[in-house]
Amino acid sequence: MSNTYDAIVVGLGAMGSASAYQLAKRGLSVLGLDQYAPPHSNGSTHGASRIMRLAIGEGEHYTPLSKRSYELFREIEQKTDTNLLNVTGMLTISAIDKATIQTEGEFFDKTVAAAKKYGIRHDVLSANEIRTYYPQFAVSDTERGYFEYEAGYLKPEDCIRAQLQLAVDNGCSINTNERVNNITSTARGTLVTTSANTYCADQIVLSAGPWLPELLEPQYESLFQPFRLVQYWFDIQEVYNEFTPEKFPIFFWQLPGIDEWTYGFPALNGPKGGFSLGVPDRSPTTTPDSIARSISSQEIEAVYREYVSRCFPKASKHCVKTSTCLYTATPDCEFVIDRLPHAPGIIICSPCSGHGFKHSAAIGESVAELVATGSSTIDLSAFSLSRLIANH
Repeated sequence: MSNTYDAIVVGLGAMGSASAYQLAKRGLSVLGLDQYAPPHSNGSTHGASRIMRLAIGEGEHYTPLSKRSYELFREIEQKTDTNLLNVTGMLTISAIDKATIQTEGEFFDKTVAAAKKYGIRHDVLSANEIRTYYPQFAVSDTERGYFEYEAGYLKPEDCIRAQLQLAVDNGCSINTNERVNNITSTARGTLVTTSANTYCADQIVLSAGPWLPELLEPQYESLFQPFRLVQYWFDIQEVYNEFTPEKFPIFFWQLPGIDEWTYGFPALNGPKGGFSLGVPDRSPTTTPDSIARSISSQEIEAVYREYVSRCFPKASKHCVKTSTCLYTATPDCEFVIDRLPHAPGIIICSPCSGHGFKHSAAIGESVAELVATGSSTIDLSAFSLSRLIANH
């Protein structure tokens, strides 16, 4: 078999599996490489759920990606007869006075603006309305809510499995448990040296998540920093009926006086599974090898005190389980989907700063268009690498 391909995708998580599928769908010869056997629990795309929302508070330039991903995930469900996307609605809560929010103070207003611009069905709720519709949330009179009707959650492992299967069905070769050691641009293409072989391709898609800094030159490493994120499940057995997906939406909460947001999901695994919330850890950056996978009792107690008891007083202090994952952030927490300046055959498609999964299907499609035609239908100019280089 020839070791030469039209495209090689390095890393087969959310972005990589989508890119491999969309590239193969276009009839290109494609090789997908991963040092593990995806989906796996070592990177950024494992766990029971990922948020799917359409109006994006990080900036309205993301909404075309989220809307297209919504369509693509529905298509993938039909092609694979797999349930991937479940609609529960989503409640975003934020202070009326943006000055009390330490991070992303414009997030709420940008979310509402994107919903209006793109015709996304939503309601803006007062604190009293939140208490009426969703009494589980202990909001204050100084807070307000945005409810998006078509938001929901994705099953990340199933999304990856489905897209990798479709990639294989369309002729993509998938090599797992094969670590990429080096990527070198040459006159005849780009060489990818792994723990098992050397391959050549016209174009490379780097979607390696927290391993991305290891594959880039030193001048780029500081632009892509992995962080730890912890998901906690707290016991709600005594009030389970109030935390089911039918009564308790996905949430995103910007709490006044706390420099990190939190988000979470209803009880998706029955009365003993608990409801979950995630808290980013912005303490010293980590690496895939050094990340602290275990969660201390002090961390659990702090999350209960600062978030659970404050926001969801009906929940128990008993933590049913925890899970850690990595997300790779840029200095401005925006994406990078761009070619390397000195090596245009290499496309970076990876550092999605903790809010990328919902966009991944459309990003894979856009990357495939870049490889196949040199441009994408969705405008990706906001995700250029040059903006980071200029400001670094």
